Amino acid sequence: MSTSIPATDSGAIAPAPATQESQQTAFDHAIWYLISGWPPMTLALAEQWAGDLTSDKRDWLAGAISELFVDRPDTDAIDVEDVLLQVMADEFEVEVQDESGEVVAREIMRAKEEILVEGRLDAADRVRREFEARKGKKVAIQNAGERSEEVGSDEDVEIDGDGDEDMDDAPSLVPARAPREKEEPEVDEDGFTKVVGRKKR
Repeated sequence: MSTSIPATDSGAIAPAPATQESQQTAFDHAIWYLISGWPPMTLALAEQWAGDLTSDKRDWLAGAISELFVDRPDTDAIDVEDVLLQVMADEFEVEVQDESGEVVAREIMRAKEEILVEGRLDAADRVRREFEARKGKKVAIQNAGERSEEVGSDEDVEIDGDGDEDMDDAPSLVPARAPREKEEPEVDEDGFTKVVGRKKR
């Protein structure tokens, strides 16, 4: 028995109805693109602020935001912004002091409304296209010179089309902290080297 394909009045094939699974997948993708395009995260990726784990932590953050809505359906933009800023502080040692976190949080809430509430899977495609449209363009990062204090002037990072930053064109920025001078080991009167515990960052 053949299966007929639903068509619109104009004869065009109608898109398949959105399922809960397809909606969640689309929303997850939208979150990933929005976080990847967030200027502080763009800079963190370009400068590898968390070393080899930088991109993994970006992916983990996107997943954590998605889970936040599952665990707490009443999550709002303020909650999302709080998580974004807290993770940047804890995982990348960055205090984002501009309003970019609020902007991304609002965009995530917009994507949630369009995809999960209205069932518009095309909203995820819109977010992806907006991200990819920035290929080769510079993203301004304010006050990025001392990342241990704030990110929020005018350093530029170039985003490539694969969602990762162009490392060749990324700026060389001042690290979070100036490298400490190597301390000479302290030896007591019995000739034993004193072990000094590392302070928590």
